[in-house]
Amino acid sequence: MAQPGPGEVHTTQAIQPAHANSRGELSAGQLLKWIDATACLAAEKHAGVSCVTASVDDIQFEETARVGQVITIKAKVTRAFSTSMEISIKVTVQDMLTGTEKLISVAFCTFVAKSVGNEKIHLKPVTLLTEQDHVEHNLASERRKVRLQHEDTLKNLMKENSKYDDLSCGEEEGAVSTRGTFVQSIELVLPPHANHHGNTFGGQIMAWMEMVATISASRLCPAHPLLKSVDMFKFRGPSTVGDRLVFNAIVNNTFQTCVEVGVSVEAFDCQEWSEGRGRHINSAFLIYNAVDDKEEPITFPRIKPVSKDDFRRYHGAIARKRIRLGRKYVISHKEEVPLCVHWDISNQESLSNGNVEDFKKLAAKSGWEVTSALEKIKIHTLEEHDILSVWVEKQVEKPAHLAYHLLSDFTKRPLWDPHYVSCEVIDWVSADDQICYITCPVVNGDKPKDLVILVSRRRPLKDSNTYMVAVKSVILPSVPPSPQYVRSEITCAGFLIHATDSSSCTVSYFNQISASILPYFAGNLGGWSKSIEETALSCIRFIENATDDGSVSMI
Repeated sequence: MAQPGPGEVHTTQAIQPAHANSRGELSAGQLLKWIDATACLAAEKHAGVSCVTASVDDIQFEETARVGQVITIKAKVTRAFSTSMEISIKVTVQDMLTGTEKLISVAFCTFVAKSVGNEKIHLKPVTLLTEQDHVEHNLASERRKVRLQHEDTLKNLMKENSKYDDLSCGEEEGAVSTRGTFVQSIELVLPPHANHHGNTFGGQIMAWMEMVATISASRLCPAHPLLKSVDMFKFRGPSTVGDRLVFNAIVNNTFQTCVEVGVSVEAFDCQEWSEGRGRHINSAFLIYNAVDDKEEPITFPRIKPVSKDDFRRYHGAIARKRIRLGRKYVISHKEEVPLCVHWDISNQESLSNGNVEDFKKLAAKSGWEVTSALEKIKIHTLEEHDILSVWVEKQVEKPAHLAYHLLSDFTKRPLWDPHYVSCEVIDWVSADDQICYITCPVVNGDKPKDLVILVSRRRPLKDSNTYMVAVKSVILPSVPPSPQYVRSEITCAGFLIHATDSSSCTVSYFNQISASILPYFAGNLGGWSKSIEETALSCIRFIENATDDGSVSMI
């Protein structure tokens, strides 16, 4: 193992039976303790003074670890601000018998340096040694912006959700109340629960929170809850030895195979305890999956909010789910894994038909959930493992054949889509298939992107009134990557245009989002941008302003 660099700490732990849950796996609470302690060591290594946990967010649990295995926790300061630091966490597990290693968890912590006396703290900048250090340093600034605007974004999304969801939420057959999922636990803070500052150890608080959240999730259905992620543990104030900590947990909402549990923590000293006057010191939102005795995933029942507080928590969970989708790009910035196919002229019919079939499968998937709705536009999302797909549904007051004529001509796309700078046809494969070269604008200060795509158009078959335009990236030797652009990829995308009557249609745009395309969607999905809605409205205007012969007004 490489030696830790500046502002970096590695710790190793052997998993003992005392660290495990009832399934013989490392308990999430124990892992959270180890993560917090390791992150603190990295923060204090960089700062040279005592540091305290401000928050731990975007915690993902990728895999499990079992008794007898060894885990390694790597904590690294990615960026220092004036008095706070972001620390990235990566946890891997090694099987002692086989030697195989796999990633089990990632997270980001924010620590604040404590001043000594009246001395002002101003942290030194992080030493950047590698290209990846520079990438993470830049992304840390983006992640910080997302954290700072989180509350405003959440309020705006909750207001938006309440406009269209109050009428339908809880109306599904089998919807249940969450009242039976409420759990309260009380802990007396003893000396073994304190950290080296004399306050309650943050990792211990997180472990207690995880325990009550797990009990709450298990009450929704008879199953084994598995913690998959935590939005944020936000430390709002300290507690000390002798405090009584009251933990309240309740299910907020369910999303098919996952459930969100909210946990709040209040601290009471002796006098506050007798007066019933506590201090709100922490809150978090934990996301669980569940499996049955055969290890099969369980679908949770839908939630039926009843009280005003039920509705607030219900809508808050929907908003946070949308924010999580948008944060994926600024969390990990995953490298693109090339999936597009090499264009082979001798096999062009098979490749074109494969493009259409892949798009049909994407459009036919079940489990889509509405994340935004306007008068003429609905945005749906679908998460499958690490794959995120988007479906934008638009109501257009023009015939389907006209919408098809306009949208299937990708050279017209820059007229309405701000994500396209230019588009030219570089190969007419057939009357219904063409290869296009597209350039896109700069996003987040990177180089502009370009794409080479196969566009396959299909008119309705007999007994059908649906037009189709399927799109995917291809590799064409005659158009190699240019140093001026970042070559990007469309995995699977396109339009379905369904005639509702002779003068109107529904236009559905689908996109299985690749890592290179995600930056164009991230802000919208996360709720701090309206780029998808704005582009959809532009598309509607483009079609509705066209004449019946397909001519487009440039006014």
